[in-house]
Amino acid sequence: MNADVDVKPVPQAPLSLAHQFDDLVQQREADDLGMWLFLCTEIMFFGGLFLAYTIYRSRDEAAFAAASHELDLFWGTVNTAVLLTSSLTIALAHHAAESSRRSQLVALLAATLVLGSVFLGIKGLEYHHKYVHGLMPLLGLPFEWQGPSRGHAELFFDLYFLMTGIHALHMLIGLGILLVLLIQASRGRLLGDFSAPVRVTGLYWHFVDIVWVFLFPLLYLIGAR
Repeated sequence: MNADVDVKPVPQAPLSLAHQFDDLVQQREADDLGMWLFLCTEIMFFGGLFLAYTIYRSRDEAAFAAASHELDLFWGTVNTAVLLTSSLTIALAHHAAESSRRSQLVALLAATLVLGSVFLGIKGLEYHHKYVHGLMPLLGLPFEWQGPSRGHAELFFDLYFLMTGIHALHMLIGLGILLVLLIQASRGRLLGDFSAPVRVTGLYWHFVDIVWVFLFPLLYLIGAR
């Protein structure tokens, strides 16, 4: 008997392949298509908010600019830098997953999770500041506006809390998904051909970051600073 003869292992279906797909390539294409379709619906949703903001702002630019100056430009800028950095870490995490570098994947997913949490923490501080100064016209809270065009200024803050609140909700959903991915990555999953969840989560995270890139100038940079 020749001991040098290679015995090929019997191929088995990957555990991460869903039963309705023939192979991982087909599953990957379906994952990408599903995420892009979902993001298209999100674009239409946020597009409606941006359109409403633009219409109401055009009615009283001065009032919107005066109300915008009550926002903290420093923390808004810090949060923008935080989110852009998180886009970098999730992109690197995807690369690490495809390259089967487990330790880097875990570290980068954790970094993205921390950065997203920092963003929400800073946003919470901003909300608290508005509440303390009577600039949170929600749930019947008093609106203490000393400047002109009280009605339009209140409308600005209504839109500010609506748009940033919905964005924060999307951030929370993303953080929950990242936590699940982090647990899976720490167990040695999501590597190589099975990195699709990291890729599609990265698409979602980039979209949320892009929304903020539009929100920041619309809300924080109105008029001369």
